[in-house]
Amino acid sequence: MTADTATDVFEAHRPVLTGVAYRMLGRIADAEDVVQEAWLRWSSATRDDVRGPRAFLIRIVTRLAVDRLRRLQSHRVAYVGPWLPEPLVTDFGPAVPDTAEQAVLADSVSLAVLVVLESLSPLERAVFVLREAFGFPYGEIAATLERTEAAVRQLAGRARHHVGERKPRYDVDPVHRRDLTERFLAAAAGGDIQELLALLAPDVRLVGDSGGKSKAPLRILESADKVGRFLYAVAHDQAQDLEIRSLELNGGPAILVLAGGEPDCVIQVDVRDGVIQCVYIVRNPDKLTTFVGT
Repeated sequence: MTADTATDVFEAHRPVLTGVAYRMLGRIADAEDVVQEAWLRWSSATRDDVRGPRAFLIRIVTRLAVDRLRRLQSHRVAYVGPWLPEPLVTDFGPAVPDTAEQAVLADSVSLAVLVVLESLSPLERAVFVLREAFGFPYGEIAATLERTEAAVRQLAGRARHHVGERKPRYDVDPVHRRDLTERFLAAAAGGDIQELLALLAPDVRLVGDSGGKSKAPLRILESADKVGRFLYAVAHDQAQDLEIRSLELNGGPAILVLAGGEPDCVIQVDVRDGVIQCVYIVRNPDKLTTFVGT
């Protein structure tokens, strides 16, 4: 295989490799590191090593991601405050034209699902990502993880049961979700506390991720009154040189807040039954580097 051919083949598979790595690790930099390591191994592989490029590359990325996740999980035990994945700009575009397939990919990369996946073992997470998000056959997953197909099916069953029990049920209608996001932003920015409270479910939750590096609640806030008043106070304490941008993150509408031209936070809401069930706020500057200079 020539260098040019090897590069072309790898680049053709890069989107799925990055998709697997991000869903496994929850951070863009970690996913990119894994993909880069996979490239180094791919570029040095011989023709005898590679019988099927797709299977070979998925196998490398998955194994590297499992190893890295085992190391990361020990560090996240000491994380300051709630942990959220690094926001990922998503635009599936013409590469994924089927609406049903888009819905599956968007759901598998949502903040709600990625938070639940954090509680899986690395092997359970790998099986869940490969099977549920990308539809890989059990036999191929078994070869990737060097496990029997029976063991992989058992891992898949445990992972599905765990995720099914803990994954919140949210509306997936993007138009409805975007409308509520815009109304939520207008109510918070306009100081209309009653309108803000009316948009929140009675048991709404607010999850703020600062990593101890900026201001955010160190515990999850629960109830419309606590969440509404916190957001109201934050909106009125902020400086006036704020810029608000709408964009799609992790498969759904989100808000990027810039302060003095620098990323301050990312806000996303989850919706069910016409009201907001969960508010996510990412303020850890390490997780906002994607938006620097935007």
